[in-house]
Amino acid sequence: MSSTGHVVVGLSGGVDSAVAALLLQQQGWRVTAVFMKNWEEDDKADYCAAAKDLKDARSVAKKLDIPIHTINFSSEYWDRVFSLFLTEYRAFRTPNPDVLCNREIKFRAFLDHAIALGADAIATGHYARVIKGDKTCHLLRCRDENKDQTYFLYQLDQSQLRHALFPLADLSKPEVRRLAREAGLPNFERKDSTGICFIGERRFREFLKRFLPASPGEIHTEDGQAIGTHQGLMYYTLGQRQGLGIGGVAGAPEAPWFVIRKDIPENRLIVAQGHDHPALLSRCLRASQLHWIQAEAPPAGTPLLARIRHRQPPQTCHIEQHARDGCIIMFDQPQRAATPGQSIVFYRDRECLGGGIIEEGYNP
Repeated sequence: MSSTGHVVVGLSGGVDSAVAALLLQQQGWRVTAVFMKNWEEDDKADYCAAAKDLKDARSVAKKLDIPIHTINFSSEYWDRVFSLFLTEYRAFRTPNPDVLCNREIKFRAFLDHAIALGADAIATGHYARVIKGDKTCHLLRCRDENKDQTYFLYQLDQSQLRHALFPLADLSKPEVRRLAREAGLPNFERKDSTGICFIGERRFREFLKRFLPASPGEIHTEDGQAIGTHQGLMYYTLGQRQGLGIGGVAGAPEAPWFVIRKDIPENRLIVAQGHDHPALLSRCLRASQLHWIQAEAPPAGTPLLARIRHRQPPQTCHIEQHARDGCIIMFDQPQRAATPGQSIVFYRDRECLGGGIIEEGYNP
């Protein structure tokens, strides 16, 4: 793909996408920016930042002297991402909307829009690397392991990767900020965003209550002792420590408590003490909804690396068994808090092979 073609950059208002646009412009691309609005603001709380995001994106586009368009994907986001997000929470699982958001919005709806604008490629501020061969594309981890975002990109397909550019593949975050500062970009000091993809840094439990009714119940220890109350099983995740409200329990040592299980029929949250409690450790995982970037799954027994959460150091494992609806993965070392609804992502060396959705963790 020629570096003098037309690329459309998803400009979010943050420094990463701003530097992505800067680098592509320096490489000779004709750059157009698009700001995606994917959530209809419905309150005026401080964490609703879409207006500020757009203001910052426009300031960057003005500094770089590139055109910027705005596009509203709120309907697509609700239908393709948020409705599935709510379905998973209703099932008391813990979904990862960023994975779906990348597949369905940033690299599908946005890609389709960019092609309609005459683009040869799209670019984002993701920290990842894509290698494009004559027949296939390969997704690899970026240089900065602390920032690598391939965990969130594993569901992309060959067509999406063929059109994707990741200009930050060889940069660390401090280097990105330095480039932004040297170029005079107005947002070079803007802090990194967190929170739900496109929805922002909201008070998550209060936000979720607006869509899913709470169903409070009791918090129990492993031996059945009631030691507190929860606000609804859907608001908690495996291994969670914060927000349980059971700091001092009569007759128990002053050690932190962690969620180890959800007793759905009895609407009870089961907790235990100890970060690495045996109930949180699993040698095996069952995963479903598998997606392989190269279309074919690695044969059972092939040595692999995997992550069950973002920024986790890659763990050695192999696929024990393939099945029609998923696979069984055996890890060399027990994994903590294998959470249903989250993703497991596979690697061979630095290449991201694909992944699936965790159904359960267990010990053989």
